[in-house]
Amino acid sequence: MKLKYINFRFLLLFLLILTCGQVLFANNGVELSIRFYDRRIYFLNSDNILVQVTVTNNSPHPYRFRLAEDRVFSIDFNVRTTTNRSVEAANSLLRRRTQSQQVFFRDIILETGESFSFVENLWDYSNFAQSGAYVVQAVLYPDLYQERQASMGQPIASTSQPLTSNFLSLSIRPRPLSEPGGIPLELHEETNALIVAERIPPDEVINFLLTARQRGQWERFFLYLDLEAMITRDPARARRWTAESAEGRAEMLRRYRQDLQNAEIEGDLYLIPSRFEMERTVYNNNSGTVTVMQYFDMGNFTQLKRYVWYLERKNDIWMVVDYSVTNLGTE
Repeated sequence: MKLKYINFRFLLLFLLILTCGQVLFANNGVELSIRFYDRRIYFLNSDNILVQVTVTNNSPHPYRFRLAEDRVFSIDFNVRTTTNRSVEAANSLLRRRTQSQQVFFRDIILETGESFSFVENLWDYSNFAQSGAYVVQAVLYPDLYQERQASMGQPIASTSQPLTSNFLSLSIRPRPLSEPGGIPLELHEETNALIVAERIPPDEVINFLLTARQRGQWERFFLYLDLEAMITRDPARARRWTAESAEGRAEMLRRYRQDLQNAEIEGDLYLIPSRFEMERTVYNNNSGTVTVMQYFDMGNFTQLKRYVWYLERKNDIWMVVDYSVTNLGTE
């Protein structure tokens, strides 16, 4: 009787090893990895949290998986707090997965050495109810996610073995304070210190602004721009600004910033100079101008433009309220 018990135990162990071996063999060399698409400081209820998902086939055989048109049927994110509490799924995710609908998909076949990537927004998958630190892991369902009611009433995936990714550390901060115009104050990406304008002379303001543009630091670039003054430079926008409520003006400021970052307006303002030279600075107690020669690398040639930046002193801080540009040809 004892011998039979031992044999039964070894049989179970053998079956377990065999099953695990099959799973490992099925996904051997196929890797699921994630990274932040545009890593920055994330705020509660105010930011997209974009994650790039990559499937890489390092196995000697082709790898096939189905990618749904609605990605929630192909990918999921396991998000937990640092105390290992699971974050609830987003309401939109639950609705999309429980509706009676046809799921459209395409077959992706990766040959050895090939990768396939796509970008998803974590807000579409997880309900971040509060700020804090989180750990994120992705799960890919090669044969799609299938919502079925199991015996315990819990959703289960298809029978194909899912792929799991590496872990990402995510920090979500509370909503930042706002400036009087309704524009969120920014935190420095490296130090997390609140970025505030300082009492520096006009030429240093322009040097700060242009250096920030060269480095792609939008939060610093906007620091010394009087957005209200920049908006009302245009007569049509000025009339709309006058007619808007406080909420409408805050929305105009937000939209102006967004359009500028997306290179949709103010073509000469968002250009990135390869270098610049201060030529002349003139100012009195309340207003001033800074003339700068700015050089733009166009590949086979360099374009020269002379900028005149107009500044006004507001609350003891020099702010850019206007600018003009003269094209000087190429070199």
